[in-house]
Amino acid sequence: MSSRTVLMIAALLVPSMSIEAQQARTVRDGVYTDAQATRGSATYKEKCASCHGPALGGSLAPPLAGDAFAANWGGPLSAIVDKIQATMPANAMGTLTRAQATEVLALMLQTSKFPAGRAELSSEDAALKTITLPGAQTAAVRPAAAGNAPVFPPAGNMAQLMRGVLFPAANMIFNVQRYDPGQPPPKTNLSKEAGFSWVDWGAGVYTGWEIVDYAAVALGETSSLMLTPGRRCENGRPVPVNDPDWIKFTIELQETSKAVYAAAQTRNQEKVSDITERLADMCLHCHQAYRDKRVSRTPDDPQNRAARCSK
Repeated sequence: MSSRTVLMIAALLVPSMSIEAQQARTVRDGVYTDAQATRGSATYKEKCASCHGPALGGSLAPPLAGDAFAANWGGPLSAIVDKIQATMPANAMGTLTRAQATEVLALMLQTSKFPAGRAELSSEDAALKTITLPGAQTAAVRPAAAGNAPVFPPAGNMAQLMRGVLFPAANMIFNVQRYDPGQPPPKTNLSKEAGFSWVDWGAGVYTGWEIVDYAAVALGETSSLMLTPGRRCENGRPVPVNDPDWIKFTIELQETSKAVYAAAQTRNQEKVSDITERLADMCLHCHQAYRDKRVSRTPDDPQNRAARCSK
């Protein structure tokens, strides 16, 4: 092999080795500067502190530092910057620049006691993907033992589970009070001009009574999800899955869903309408204990979220 060929191979290997070295970096390697974190602090105080707390410890929204944060957001830093830039602050989503989002992340790393370095954290996606925060959710996935299924961590917080499954499913059942599932549904406008309708999308695929059946099943299936270990509430508090009352209300959810399903099988609008009173009471019991807390006297004050998931 000629010396020229050896040099060419070496030239090809050096970038590859450099990329591998970059990919091995973690936030423990000094990936931001103190000056960058200071700039992030100014943005945080103005845009983030009202929800996440003055010291990033959580309030209306989850903490942005510490083990709890790392458990949910461990992985490439690009995902965290993407999240901040696209969805924060909640009342003005998408208004932060990429640089501001990266500076806020620098503050988060500083607050979590990760060391600062001499070079600023780049806001470029390619660079952020090469640096990881230890504690990825995927590490919580337990592989299947012989004859057992794998165990997955929660995919969302309690508010997301409620709004994504329980809220729409319950509303489908409550709608039976006003609409007979046995009657043909009214025509809907699904044109582009009408915009996207969360109610009408997919209308006509299943009959009205089938939809009520599926809503009752969805409520019942959610019972086990209410007891998933490791799930957190919207404010970052752990869901009290071992609390006797939480377990009692979860059992009530399961029993109520069975009653709703049984009523739906009669295909009688009046019987399902009657059972919705039990469904409403079931929701109220849990909400009174764990959701409808009053930090402020004003019922709609966002500060009230800070006390949720506690008794």
